[in-house]
Amino acid sequence: MSGYGRVEHTGQGEWRLRAPRHRVESRAVGWWTLQAAVFALPLPLVLGLLHLLIPPARFVLGWVFLGTLLPALAYLIVMPNWRYRVHRWETTDAAVFAASGWLWQRWRVVPLSRIQTVDTVRGPLQQLFRLSGVSVTSASASGAVKIKGLDHRVAADLVEHLTRSAQAVPGDAA
Repeated sequence: MSGYGRVEHTGQGEWRLRAPRHRVESRAVGWWTLQAAVFALPLPLVLGLLHLLIPPARFVLGWVFLGTLLPALAYLIVMPNWRYRVHRWETTDAAVFAASGWLWQRWRVVPLSRIQTVDTVRGPLQQLFRLSGVSVTSASASGAVKIKGLDHRVAADLVEHLTRSAQAVPGDAA
């Protein structure tokens, strides 16, 4: 198996890489949009307010406001949808597969025999959208594999499944 995605047999004596099968929950787009708004909108909003409150500086503040607002809006529109198209996950009898990111995309594979811990992660914004994340820690210097944007029930089932599967697979996660 490759660290860049799932390897599957084509049936013609060839192998090819493919993305993990499952998409994250579609509500993740709203969660990522809200996160992006919290990050990208404060500066344009402050500049817009200053533009309204300081008449002598309106010309300069107007241009600076537009210069910060337009990229922020582009980020709000593009990033969440792009992430939704990239983020995928899958488990098999042998491993956990996850694809994530948007500009810097990452495909990770963790063999079940290497899993050390499986955690559920739910921040306040995720809870608002009834979402959770699953963090799979392995004996790897690359850190945990994180599957974000799952329905909270799917995440709970996944944690239970991975915990049982990792215990049943022979091997040493040390």
